Amino acid sequence: MNRSADPAVQHDAFSHDDADLNTSGNPSFNEVLDSRVSRRSMLRGGVGTAATAVLGSWTLAGCGGSDDPAPVAPAPVPPASTTIDTLSFTPVPKSIADTVLVPTGYTATPIYALGDPLTATTPAYKNDGTDTDFENRAGDHHDGMEYFGLNAAGTARDPQGSTRGLLAMNHEATSQRDVRSYFIHPTGGTLNPRPAAEADKEIPIHGLSVVEVSKTGGTWGYVQGSAYNRRVTPLTPVQIAGPARGNALLKTVYSVDGTTTRGTLNNCGTGYTPWGTFLTGEENWAGYFTRGAADNAARGDKSVASLNRYGRAQGAASRHGWETAGAATQYARWNISKTGTSTDGTDDYRNELNGFGYIVEMDAYDKTLPIKKRTALGRFAHESASFGKVVAGKPLAVYQGDDSRGEYIYKFVSTALWDAADATAANRIATGDKYLDNGKLYVAKFAADGTGSWIELAVGNPLIAAYATYTFADQADVLVNARLAADAVGATKMDRPEWCAVHPTTGEIYYTLTNNSNRKLEPTPAQFGLDAANPRAYSDSFAGGAAGAPGNINGHIIRMAEVGGESAATAFTWDVYLFGAQADADTAKINLSALTADQDFSSPDGLWFSPTTKLCWIQTDDGAYTDVTNCMMLLGVPGKVGDGVKTTLSYTTAAGAAVNVDTYVGKKPTPTTLRRFLVGPVDCELTGCTETPDGKTVFANIQHPGETLAAVADVTDPSKYLSHWPGNAGYGAGGATARPRSATLAITKNDGGLIGS
Repeated sequence: MNRSADPAVQHDAFSHDDADLNTSGNPSFNEVLDSRVSRRSMLRGGVGTAATAVLGSWTLAGCGGSDDPAPVAPAPVPPASTTIDTLSFTPVPKSIADTVLVPTGYTATPIYALGDPLTATTPAYKNDGTDTDFENRAGDHHDGMEYFGLNAAGTARDPQGSTRGLLAMNHEATSQRDVRSYFIHPTGGTLNPRPAAEADKEIPIHGLSVVEVSKTGGTWGYVQGSAYNRRVTPLTPVQIAGPARGNALLKTVYSVDGTTTRGTLNNCGTGYTPWGTFLTGEENWAGYFTRGAADNAARGDKSVASLNRYGRAQGAASRHGWETAGAATQYARWNISKTGTSTDGTDDYRNELNGFGYIVEMDAYDKTLPIKKRTALGRFAHESASFGKVVAGKPLAVYQGDDSRGEYIYKFVSTALWDAADATAANRIATGDKYLDNGKLYVAKFAADGTGSWIELAVGNPLIAAYATYTFADQADVLVNARLAADAVGATKMDRPEWCAVHPTTGEIYYTLTNNSNRKLEPTPAQFGLDAANPRAYSDSFAGGAAGAPGNINGHIIRMAEVGGESAATAFTWDVYLFGAQADADTAKINLSALTADQDFSSPDGLWFSPTTKLCWIQTDDGAYTDVTNCMMLLGVPGKVGDGVKTTLSYTTAAGAAVNVDTYVGKKPTPTTLRRFLVGPVDCELTGCTETPDGKTVFANIQHPGETLAAVADVTDPSKYLSHWPGNAGYGAGGATARPRSATLAITKNDGGLIGS
C-alpha cells in the first residue's frame, strides 16, 4: 500500500507497487496502444478510457481462544434493520488543511500513535528522535487492522463486545529520506554504513501490534499495560506452514530445515478468519534486501529468474541499508547474496527472500500460540485476504491481490469443508492449519465480454510444466513463485490490485485497482496495453508533470460475481463499480461513473464492508489529486454486478488508427449512494478500517502524515514540516510544532447512532 502516485513527490525508490516486474507476454486483456490526454489541460473533454471489472472479497467476524473459560457462540448476523441503503450525512468537502474533517455530527479522535508505550514501564513518547525501546511501543505507518471484542471486564473474548476490545494492526513501513527513517532520529539519521543504534530503532517499528482499546464515558482510548498488548517485529520467530514448509527454497543458515523464519515485514492489508484469527499480508518486502553486483554468476541457477521476477536484481540497493549496520545476524540477513559454499543455502541467507511474501496468521487473544506464514495462499505482494461467504459443508475461498503494476488477482479455495463448530474451536491456529494449509490456488483471467475464469496454479498444469522461463520443481515451488506460475498460464495483468472486500449479503467480490501509470494505448514492451478490465489511458498534468504522461491515473474498483454464487466456482462475471476521476473530467472517457464534487476521488486503496450496515468504505492513497485535496474516505451503497451498461471507449493512435475498447460500467452513483465521509491531514494516506460489532464506532488509520521533507536536515526545523498532526490536534508531545506521527482514529456519531446513518 506504499505511496502510489505523483512522481514529483515520490520519495521511496523501493516502492515495488510502482515497479514493473511483470515482463511476461500475458495480454493486459485486449491489448492495444497508447493515448495522450491531459487532465487539467484537456480534462473537460479530453481523451481517456475506463475499465470495469468486478471482484470482491470480504472479511468475516468471529473469534475464539484457547484461554477462554468456555466456548463463545459466533456473532449473530445483525438484524436487517441495521442495513443502511441511503446516505444522509452532509458530505465532507475536499480539503488541503492539516486536520481531519468528518461530517457535522461526528467526532474523530486520535487514540494510538507511533511510539505510544504498550507496557506499564515504557516511558511516554517524547517524539523528538531520542526515544528507544520500539519493541514495546506502537510501530510506524499504521495500516490494515481488525477489531476483536472483549467482555466488559476484559477477561475473555466477546464477539459482541463493543466498548472494549483489541485492535490487531499492521505497521507497514516508516517515513524515510534516502535510507533513513528521519523522524525517529534526533537529526534525521546517518547514511550508509548505518549505525546499529539507528537500525535497532528502524527494524522494530515494522511488523504488527495488538493493543487493547476501551470506551469510557463515551471516549475511546488505548490501555497502556494491558496483558493483551503485543508487538511482532521483523525479528519475532515465525513458523512456515503449508506445502512450502521444509522445502529447499526456505532453507537458510537461520533455519537449516526450512521450517521457520524471523518476523513479518511491510504488512499492508488484513483479514478476519471465520474462526476468529488475524490475517496480515506482506506487501513490498523485497526492497528491504540487497544482492551483490556479481550475485547472478555466483548463484548460476534458476533462483536468478525468481529474484528478478520479485524485484531483486543483482546490485539492487536495500531500502534502509540495515545490512551495513554490523555482522550480527539481525543485520546480515538483509544481504541475500550467495556467500556460502553449500548447495542448499544452509550456510548463508541466499534464500532469505523466499521467507517473505505470504499471508500470515496470528491469534490476537493468545500470545502462546505460534504465528504462521500460510504458504498455500501463494507468495507475492499481498494486500488483504478476504473470505467469501461462509457456508457450512462447502469450501472456504480467500481472495487476494498482488499490489504491483501489471500483477494479478488470486483466489485460494480450501480442501476442507466448513464446519460451523470450528467458529468456536479452542485452538484457533490449529483451525487455521485445517483450512489454510491445503487447497487450490487460482489466478484470474478476465474476458472482454464481461466474464472471466479462475485458472488453477498447479505443478501438473501443462502450461506451468512446460514454462520455458522457469522450471518448477514441485507444488511448493509453484506457490513460492506464484507470479511466475501466473505468467505461465496467461493471467490478466491488472492495475495494481490492492485491497479486496466481499459484500456481506451478495457475496460479490470487490478489488481496488489503485492506478497504473504504465497503462498505455500504445505501449512499449515494458508497458501494458488497454483491455476491458483496465480500459483507461489519459493524462494528468499534475500527476505526470508538464508532459502529462498518460496512464490510468486515478484508478478504479472492479467487482466480480462467482457463477452460481459458489466460492469454489471456476468462472465469474465482472464489471466496474466505480472509476476514480476528478468531477469535471470528461464523462465519456475519464469520469465514466459521473462523479460529482461530493464524490470524486483518486487512487482507491483501502476497501472494507461493514457487516452491520453493509456500507462500503473506500480509502485513498493518492498523489494525482493532492493539489486539490488530501487523501480521504468515502462511503458507498453498492449495487450488483451487471447493474450498469456496456460502454465502448474510442481511441485514436498517433498514426490515426481508430481503436475501440469495450468495458462494463456499473450503475452510476447518486448523492445518496456515494459521499465523501472524511478527509485526512496533509501528505497522508487513509488506510485500515474496522468497526465495533454494534456499528457505532469505526476505527481508521492515518498513515505517514507530512512524510515528505526537502532534506533530512529539515527534521530539526519544524517550520519546514508539511504536517504536525496529530500533535496539532492535541494528541501527544509537541503540540503545534510536533513531528508528524501515524495514528489510529476512533470515529463516533455524536448522537450515538450507527456510523453512516
